[in-house]
Parts: sequence; structure tokens; C-alpha cells
Amino acid sequence: MKHVLVARTPHRHRKTSRGNTSARDPAGRSLALGLALAAAILSQLGAPNGAAAASLRAGEALETHGRLCTMAADRAERRYRIPRQLLAAISLAESGRYSRSHRATFAWPWTVRSGKFSRYLPSRAAAIELVKRLQAQGVKNIDIGCMQVNLAYHPDAFANLKLAFNPADNVDYAARFLTRLHESKRSWALAVGHYHSAARDKRIPYWRRVVKFWNAERRRAAQARRGRIIAAYEARRRERLAAQAQRRNRLMLQGQIPPRR
Repeated sequence: MKHVLVARTPHRHRKTSRGNTSARDPAGRSLALGLALAAAILSQLGAPNGAAAASLRAGEALETHGRLCTMAADRAERRYRIPRQLLAAISLAESGRYSRSHRATFAWPWTVRSGKFSRYLPSRAAAIELVKRLQAQGVKNIDIGCMQVNLAYHPDAFANLKLAFNPADNVDYAARFLTRLHESKRSWALAVGHYHSAARDKRIPYWRRVVKFWNAERRRAAQARRGRIIAAYEARRRERLAAQAQRRNRLMLQGQIPPRR
């Protein structure tokens, strides 16, 4: 469906009929050529090397860049009154990148996909360069950013690629689109499913995938809230004990209470 934001991964391809369709279908032949071209470009540019690869593997870079989508999702959820952690869960389903060292999945803002080919780029500049090269070769089916907004289905979503790869703008557009779907479907489950596809056999598995991330994100958020509450309590307790110690020392100096032995 043309209104769908698509993030294609190998297990979520559109089904095609068996046999060699491109031989008898010019459109199919063009698509095959386009995908082959995309594969070549992605293989050349998509895999970082040297210093860029080291930066991409660095835990600090992953920690920093991996939080950009989550922070943008948090702001958009508040702004558009979307259930907490739902946008974050969608971003993980769309552009999630697993880190073995952290044992966690991060939504990666510099993700580019075209058909079954996908790359996590080390920076916004590298992601923009890849998209430009794909577009120069006539590839239109390109998903980008935190929320994997499809440039073919949403050609007017962003004024330029710099904005498209800005996590705040990318997530904000997706949030507005999801809100419109919710207003139309009157259900967050249906809205999330249609965010991916209008086809029932695609949207239901997608919703289930998002729910798994959503439950994990809600548990994480609850633990973080609990941690903040405990930390605040401990801070107040330390302040109270410090104040009591100061008062005792002052009274001892004034001779009102005997010194400790």
C-alpha cells in the first residue's frame, strides 16, 4: 500500500510467484536490475572500513548514537500523546541493531534499507551519501532513519535528506503518521499494523513483533523509574544524616551534649 511506511528485512519480503518472472515481465526485470545495482552500491559504501569501522564498533559511539532515536521517540510520545514507549518499540522493530557487548538492541538512526539489503552506517553523512548514490542509480524503494520512512511512499515527508536523517524529524513524521492511523483505525494495534502494511498477513506479525519490544521497553522504563526513586530516597537520606551529624557537632561544641567517646 502506498501509505505504508515499510522497513523491509529478509523475513518480511513481499511474496513473488515462483519461477522466472523477470523473463516475461519487463517491470520484474527492471526491479531485478535495480536490486542488483543496489546490492553493488551497498557492498561498496555500506560496509565501513578503517577508522569508520572502529568508530562503529566502539561502545561509546553505540551508546551515544543508539540513544538518539529513543530520546526523539520519548519527546514525540509526549507531544502527540502516544502510549509511552510505543514509538520506541516501533523504532527498534524498524532499525534495531543488536549489540553483543551491551546485550541490547539499539534503534540506529543511520540505517538504510533497499529491498532485502540493509546497512547500518557510521554517521548521518555516510547514510546520506549512500541514499544519494542509490537514487542516482534510479533506486526508489529506500527506507531511512530511526523509523525507516520509505522515500517512495512518502516523497514529501522531508525537505531534504539532512532532515530525513535527523532523528527528531524522522521520528516526528512517523509519530504524526501513526497518530493519523490511530484516528482512522481507532486502535493502536491496528495503527501499528498499518504503519507497516495494510495486508493482514503482514501487519499482524509486525504488531506482535512490536509488542515484544514494547513490553521490554516498558519494563526498562519501569526499572529506570524505580532506580530514580531509590536514588532520590538515598540522596534525601544522606542529606538528612549529614544534617543530623552537623547539628550534633554544633551542640557538642556548645557543650549542650557530651562528646562521643
